[in-house]
Amino acid sequence: MKSPLPRDVNRRIGQALHTYGMLADGDRVLVAVSGGIDSLVLAWLLLLWREKAPIDYQIQALHIDMQPAAQGPGSAALAVKSLLADLDIPLDIVPAAWQPDVSASDVIAPRGDLCFSCARNRRRQLFDYAGSGNFNKLALGHHRDDIIETFFLNICYGGNISTMVPRQDLFSGRLSLIRPLALLDREEVRQLATGLGLEPVPASCPVGEQTRRREVRQALADLYRKIPEARSCIFAALSNVRHDYLLRPLAGARLHRGSK
Repeated sequence: MKSPLPRDVNRRIGQALHTYGMLADGDRVLVAVSGGIDSLVLAWLLLLWREKAPIDYQIQALHIDMQPAAQGPGSAALAVKSLLADLDIPLDIVPAAWQPDVSASDVIAPRGDLCFSCARNRRRQLFDYAGSGNFNKLALGHHRDDIIETFFLNICYGGNISTMVPRQDLFSGRLSLIRPLALLDREEVRQLATGLGLEPVPASCPVGEQTRRREVRQALADLYRKIPEARSCIFAALSNVRHDYLLRPLAGARLHRGSK
């Protein structure tokens, strides 16, 4: 397979894989494939890397179908199946265990909360599938912009400083989440997809894209236009935390009243 990876992109993918120890010989890797460009590029990349790396690992893709099980596989699921068949990557399609109640979404909860609930349930379903199939790695297609956006989402809506990380070990180390695209920008992933001739599968979510994430993305786009180096500086800051300059109560501190 001829690699269309530009040298710098190839270097940063390798840097992410090696720095965070994402892949090892004998791994069983489950790839979550929604049909979006990021997950499709990730599936292709893992296949490419297996051919060039001095290690061997198994790849299995999983698509969680948002169409109710009684209706059979949806159009998005069938499109993903066709794309991955071209890559010779085995795919399993499972119906979503939780369906958003669109009719009640505006009454019960803001759309952002509904999207959070859906994502949380899909993540739980991925974990269950990985556990039952004895997979030790779960690969997700998040890139650098996703990491930065999540950082600001957690600050603005969660009141905490945190984000998704390139590798996260779960369940006492039995499963590791890995994000091989963590050091690439959204546009770089899009360019890879264009070079591969990949087109995104139309989303089957009945609610649509997360409103909160879209708002944060737009705010960051405005910031990047004003401060072009902001993206790189924000990402660098996530691994350069000065704990002594954050607001933390001192252990055993007491309020001292001044004498009158």
